[in-house]
Amino acid sequence: MRIAFYIGVALLITNALSAQLKFERSKEFGVMAVTSYYIGDVNPYKHFGGDLSLGGGVVYRENLSKRWSVKGTYIVSRFAANDANSSDAWRQNRNLSFRNDIREGSIQAELNYFNYQLANKRNWISPYLFMGLAFYSHKPQAEYNGRWYELQALGTEGQGTTEGGNVYNVNGIAIPFGAGLKMNLFSIVGIGLEWGMRKTWTDYLDDVSQSYVSPAVLADENGTLAAILADRSLVYEGGQADNAGLQRGDPGRNDWYNFTTLTLSFRLGKKPTTCWNQ
Repeated sequence: MRIAFYIGVALLITNALSAQLKFERSKEFGVMAVTSYYIGDVNPYKHFGGDLSLGGGVVYRENLSKRWSVKGTYIVSRFAANDANSSDAWRQNRNLSFRNDIREGSIQAELNYFNYQLANKRNWISPYLFMGLAFYSHKPQAEYNGRWYELQALGTEGQGTTEGGNVYNVNGIAIPFGAGLKMNLFSIVGIGLEWGMRKTWTDYLDDVSQSYVSPAVLADENGTLAAILADRSLVYEGGQADNAGLQRGDPGRNDWYNFTTLTLSFRLGKKPTTCWNQ
C-alpha cells in the first residue's frame, strides 16, 4: 500500500508539472540583423576589430519552459581585417588583408536567468546564456587590382604543390556560445540582443596559418596570382630575395568568429495563458 501511495503521489506531481509546462510552452519566429568579426592572424586580439558589415538571419525558437529554450538559426554575414590597420610593425610589413563571407546553420540551447515568456507582462525581460552546435561554410578572398579572388583555390601557403600540404576545408563544425538579453516589445513581439563567439577547428578563416613557401614554386604550380597574393610584404626580411621558409602566420592558434545580433521575434499562435495543446 505504501508503495502504491508513493507511486500515486509521483504521478500527481508529474501530471501537475507537465500541465504547468504546457502553459509555459510557446513558439517564436524571428529575423536578425547581424554584424560579425573574427579573431585570428590578421586580428589577433581585438573584439569588434576589422571592417564591420551588416548581415542577416532567421531564427525559430521552441520555448520549453520559462527558463529553457531550444532554437535553430541560419545566418549570413561577412568579416574582414587588414594588417595595414595594425599597430604592430611586423604585421604592417606583412601587409595581408582579406574578407570572408560566412554562412552558418546552428541549433542551440538557451537558459534564461529569470522566468521569461514572450507576450507575458509579468515575465517580460531576462538575460540568458546559450551554447550549441553549428555547421558553417566560408570563403576567404583577397583584393588585387580592384578584383576579389578566392584564396582557398590558389593555395597561397603551398597547398596542392610539391612544397605544401592538403587544401584546407571551407566547411566546418563550430561551437557557438555566448550571452544575450531578451524583452517583450509589444503584445506578441519581442526584441533581443545577443553576443556569441564560435570556436572552430581551423586556422584558415583568414587564409593565413603557416610559413611562406617559394614564390617560384607557387607561380609555377599554382599560378602567378597565387604567388602575388601569398606574399604582399612591403620589405623582405633580412634583405632576402623572398620570404620562403619564414613565418607567415601562427599555426598554434585556431581562428574564432563572432556574430552579434539584434533580433525581432514574433510569438506564433497561442496566448501565454493558453495551454499549447488546446
